[in-house]
Amino acid sequence: MTKLIIGVTDCSKYDNYANWISASENVEALRLSYKENNFEAIKECHGILLTGGEDVHPRFYQKPEYLPLCYADDMDERRDEFELSILEFSQKNRIPVLGICRGLQISNVFFGGTLIPDIPTFGKFNHSKRAGNDTYHSISVDVNSILYQQTNSAVGEINSAHHQSTERVGTGLVANSFSPDGVIEGLERVNPADQPYLSLVQWHPERMRDQASAFTKNIKASFIKAIQQIS
Repeated sequence: MTKLIIGVTDCSKYDNYANWISASENVEALRLSYKENNFEAIKECHGILLTGGEDVHPRFYQKPEYLPLCYADDMDERRDEFELSILEFSQKNRIPVLGICRGLQISNVFFGGTLIPDIPTFGKFNHSKRAGNDTYHSISVDVNSILYQQTNSAVGEINSAHHQSTERVGTGLVANSFSPDGVIEGLERVNPADQPYLSLVQWHPERMRDQASAFTKNIKASFIKAIQQIS
């Protein structure tokens, strides 16, 4: 069986994502980073995992007025540009993509969507960490969605560690899940037929306290299966 190479975008917690995805049998993680100037390594990849991290600069979604609400000191426009290029390559070459937290956000921007720069400022509850730990809350899943097919669950519990979220959903995407206060927790394709696999989640399956939960185990399994089917 051919070893599956999954490109994992670089971030401060890269090892968390790489260890989680490479725990699957016959899977190897490959770091993709502008700091290593290794964009060409994407040609070796059978799948792409877009990781979490800092805010996406609002200039990439034409909302410069949102900048004061972002964590500007932590933004990295070179990373934004690198990952937008990764998304462009992956879509042109039909490479399956799993986006986690910031990975969802940069993907939504790639497809023409916008982001809420700071959830509490926009009238929702705080979805950030508390005392350095992920918060947890319930999630409702649209029963017509692919996410529902993957998890076989209309409700669940997920972790939360973000202050930004989807505002306007990108072209060709649809929200598949929501927090109790209406924050979008997941995105997928409106019409997935004949389109490359794309799963975008706002939570962190790689560090959920219940790794047997369908909202982590099944997310990873679905991604790996999609890669196997075309590799």
